[in-house]
Amino acid sequence: MSRIFITGSSDGLGILAAESLISQGHNVVLHARNKKRANDAQRRLPAAESVVIGDLSSMSQTGSVAEQVNQLGRFDAVIHNAGICYDQAGRIETEDKLPHIFAINVLAPYILTALIEKPDRLIYLSSGMHREANADLSDFQWKRRVWDSVAAYSESKLYNLLLACAIARFWPKVYANAVDPGWVPTKMGGPNAPDDLDKGYQTQAWLAVSQDKAACVSGKYFHHMHQHSSDPFAYNENQQDQLLDICSQLSGIKLIV
Repeated sequence: MSRIFITGSSDGLGILAAESLISQGHNVVLHARNKKRANDAQRRLPAAESVVIGDLSSMSQTGSVAEQVNQLGRFDAVIHNAGICYDQAGRIETEDKLPHIFAINVLAPYILTALIEKPDRLIYLSSGMHREANADLSDFQWKRRVWDSVAAYSESKLYNLLLACAIARFWPKVYANAVDPGWVPTKMGGPNAPDDLDKGYQTQAWLAVSQDKAACVSGKYFHHMHQHSSDPFAYNENQQDQLLDICSQLSGIKLIV
């Protein structure tokens, strides 16, 4: 039996992964952005061990989420599921004056990784769209370039993969991997998404607990239970270090390596 914490698990792929893991006999702690969503998640999944609350667009609230998780004790795995898609309204800034997409999709998992007691496994949700990114860490805030929500999202998913590879390199005793869940019909994916919803959460749940040889690896990119090739940019150690430095400077939290 394992203990797993899943971010962004009040609905969508997060709660589906939680349901799957609980049905297998594992203990799962959920995460919700606010109290209402937490209550809804608990009603839907009363077998969950607990629900922690915090808006991951806020660095201070993300830090609070980490504190709540650590108060519950050590976890065997953390699934960094939370994320947002396209900010159609334009470049939206958070209370910390950061692009909304970068704050939630990239900086929040960095902060949680740095602050939560080190688990045995870490899973970061990426996307096949990471291959379309023309990543520019010198302008990760999109202050110089003309805002493009699809490009910003694709970049954030490449940075998730970059983060997973960096953790795999610096924490060799931890299995750290990235997952492309596919384009599935969730609220974020939309009702017309063509991929299988069940396959959208199975890989991250499997990586969190499985003793299969194929799951006990690190620094890999998965889609539907299989390793796939990814953008070589993710394996560039200089770029990994640059992303870690950016997140450390923004948050004031240094990853212990």
